[in-house]
Amino acid sequence: MSPLSQRQVPLPGMQALAALLAIAFLSASAQAQAPIPVEALPSLNVPAYMGTWYQVAWFPNRFQKQCVSDTAATYRLLPGGQVEVINRCLRSDGAKDSVVGVARPAGSVLRGSQLEPAQLQVSFLPAWLRWLPIWGTYWVLDLAPDGRYAVVSEPSREYLWVLARKPALAPADETAIRSRLVQAGFDLNRWQSHPHGQSVLSTDKAAALEVPSPTVSPAVAAAPFESRPAASPYPPVSAAPGR
Repeated sequence: MSPLSQRQVPLPGMQALAALLAIAFLSASAQAQAPIPVEALPSLNVPAYMGTWYQVAWFPNRFQKQCVSDTAATYRLLPGGQVEVINRCLRSDGAKDSVVGVARPAGSVLRGSQLEPAQLQVSFLPAWLRWLPIWGTYWVLDLAPDGRYAVVSEPSREYLWVLARKPALAPADETAIRSRLVQAGFDLNRWQSHPHGQSVLSTDKAAALEVPSPTVSPAVAAAPFESRPAASPYPPVSAAPGR
């Protein structure tokens, strides 16, 4: 019999072994590609977080598509632990746009001034409609040690806002934020800086709203998102942010 006419017969068990190896390889590849779960900061000083924040970067979304510049949010603590949210921006026609909403803890507990973890949900519906399950997820993922910037997102990574106490980020801060977001599995191809031409609030009014900067421990602030202490055992809010 010539070598060309010989047919190789697999050894017993070789096919099963090959199948197991293929399954193991595919499983390991899937695990390597699985994104790291998004985690909120373990705690947030709520009173210190109040005041005005400027949106300096974001993942563009449909419910803010009318806002072309000067987007800012002002937070005010309400009785009972809720937070009043006033969003302002400029439209393409130069007109100002504003909306008032409310934020409340979600999967978190308010212990004195500390929200543990830093998880809220926000609604811009009229008060009489807020019983509807249309609340957006608002997790604070990152906060500068002196409170000059904050990073807000939610578990799916679909939405992202980078907020700052001033209308622009320092280049070093932007680099650090982007680096940590990449480590946390965010697609920065969607990152877009947000311009500020004129202040949403006048200088005098903004100064009147100044509050002490929020603080977190340097170790927590400097750590990549995924290496921080585990967040709340409660399930995350599933509704997408709304405005």
